[in-house]
Amino acid sequence: MEEAWIDELATAVGQPPLASDEAAALLRASREVAHRVERKMTPLAAFLLGLDVAGRIAEGHTRAAALAEAIADLDRLLPEAGPDSG
Repeated sequence: MEEAWIDELATAVGQPPLASDEAAALLRASREVAHRVERKMTPLAAFLLGLDVAGRIAEGHTRAAALAEAIADLDRLLPEAGPDSG
């Protein structure tokens, strides 16, 4: 059900559906922001990641490369994980 909805959203905003590896990377990144920063920052971080990916695509990167690079940048900015995160 959720996969169908997110695919419908992708289509509605003129984007191809997320590949399974893209979805997994985004969900992992969202989880890390929620646990290592603050839960309410998760949608804001996702929005900024989307803008970053769009900018990289505009510069000629593939969507996969742009997403991987944006998430790598996010990972570098996250605070260290606490003992109870994960």
